[in-house]
Amino acid sequence: MPAFGLIPLPYRAFGAAVLLAVLVGSSAAMAWRVQDWRYGRQLAEQARLHGETLNQLTLAAATRQQAVHEQRLRLEQQLAASEKNHYQVLTDVERDQARLRDRLATADVRLSVLLDVADTPSIGSVPAAPGPGGVGHGAVRARLDPTHAQRIIAITDAGDRGLIALQACQAYVRALTR
Repeated sequence: MPAFGLIPLPYRAFGAAVLLAVLVGSSAAMAWRVQDWRYGRQLAEQARLHGETLNQLTLAAATRQQAVHEQRLRLEQQLAASEKNHYQVLTDVERDQARLRDRLATADVRLSVLLDVADTPSIGSVPAAPGPGGVGHGAVRARLDPTHAQRIIAITDAGDRGLIALQACQAYVRALTR
């Protein structure tokens, strides 16, 4: 085998070029590996941050959904209480109206109207008797026919029901707009 000094120059140049190419190629491959490692680390960090952001958004959405659910439950409870209250008022009014109709039918109570003494003769009029709820000023009163009295009670009953329904609607709208 010839000594290094005995290798002809073109082979030496070729060998040096091959050696240089191997070293450059090796360092380029190493640079690519380092670059790949850095890029992979950046991607991993970005994926971790993205996952944390998604978790925070999920928690915020769940919290908001829970708050909306609780608000809806409170509103439903308020509306149920309001409905129960208005139903009780309606039942009480119906009971009072039925009691008044029964008293009118049995002649326990008579409806009467005040008359203007200057316009009507006093024939057939009933003087007002002072009672526990009123003061007698000597006003002239006339009794209503029981049939007309029943119709008046029916009209006031329908009016009471309408007012109660209106109050229920107003309470419902107030509860929704809060």
